[in-house]
Amino acid sequence: MSRVAGFHKLSVKERIETIKESRNLTEDDVNLLYSDFSSIEELEDYAKKWGENTIGKFAYFPLRVAPNFLIDGKDYFVPMALEEPSVVAAVSYAASLARKGGGFETEYTGSIMYGQIQLIDVKNPMKTMEKILESEERLIELANKQDPTLVEVAKGGAREIEVYSIETNRGPMVITNLIVDVKDVMGANAVNTMAEAITPEIEEITGHKTNLRIISNLADRRLAKSKCRIPIEELEREGFNGDEVAERILSAYEFAHNDKYRATTHNKGIMNGIDAVLLATGQDFRAVEAGVHSYAARSGRYTSLTNCKRDKDNLFLDVELPMAVGVYGGVRDPKPQLGKKILGVETSDEFARVLASVGLAQNFGAVRALATEGIQKGHMRLHAKQIVKQIDAGKYESEVLERLLKEKRITFDRAKEILEEVKSF
Repeated sequence: MSRVAGFHKLSVKERIETIKESRNLTEDDVNLLYSDFSSIEELEDYAKKWGENTIGKFAYFPLRVAPNFLIDGKDYFVPMALEEPSVVAAVSYAASLARKGGGFETEYTGSIMYGQIQLIDVKNPMKTMEKILESEERLIELANKQDPTLVEVAKGGAREIEVYSIETNRGPMVITNLIVDVKDVMGANAVNTMAEAITPEIEEITGHKTNLRIISNLADRRLAKSKCRIPIEELEREGFNGDEVAERILSAYEFAHNDKYRATTHNKGIMNGIDAVLLATGQDFRAVEAGVHSYAARSGRYTSLTNCKRDKDNLFLDVELPMAVGVYGGVRDPKPQLGKKILGVETSDEFARVLASVGLAQNFGAVRALATEGIQKGHMRLHAKQIVKQIDAGKYESEVLERLLKEKRITFDRAKEILEEVKSF
């Protein structure tokens, strides 16, 4: 039973005991929850810091680094938190190919976010919109009073009001978009606070009730763009010359442009790289994911976010996607702060440009592998290596690895069986 009144009021020890009894956890299970802390008191202090229903720390992903990135003439080490070694291998290799073509060149459209206020039961949408627009200056002034640091120090803040009506099954609604330049923060707290602040004023102006007041994660005025050139001669690999690989890659991109099922996995390849950096630097990866996939469907049809074309000697790649990230705020844990330090970005502008380049590189690395030997060959070899390391095969590592790859049964249990077999010879 998971219905527990006042669960959030329990101590960590009481929460763990409640779950232990309900789910028949073993002492080993419980000890795992305590394993990152020297005492129950330390765990209790940690839980107070992080709030609602904390019972431990979940630190699963290894922290990796992708080298080779040259972006707008600057070198970067890119921190990535993820379990899959093939992603880091692919993104690093793709970055090295892009470097041979001069590296990545980027653009950024600015740090604009939308706060939305929903008016419901609107009888005369046109008149209601006129009233809101007539009060635009007053609404913006009120919004900017909520965050003097953003306005006076960072030179950001609310810039304008956008109003429109929508027809719904519950009648006409009027939506007010408060357009805010959030500068070097992700912006959710600032925008939501401003939207809340102007809501009573909008109700008074219009005589209508508001419902939702919330930021939009479709950051389509906060776009990061990256492009690169890859020499076709560098694409040559076993069994394929460079021109053959280039043609296969172009066909793969066409597939993604014209088929929503392929486009979904194609864009996941972009986010495999970006999400890993967002996790390593303590960003809201869920908000970025939502905005990116919404942007991919902006035409009414879900499609690829990356493009590829060629001339005689080069492939040309580019990507454009919304990127709502900040260098201030976010998770204050020391490790994400270290991730930011490793990356070495100073503004949200620079951060967004790097992320777009990482997404472009990772996407290309995955497509190149798919279009040649297939994704499984390289991916499964790296996966098998990781499994062999985890079972502590010692001097038998290479033998266990080769048998796993030969059998194509790359599982943790099979690796342990093979280890026992080779030990008994």
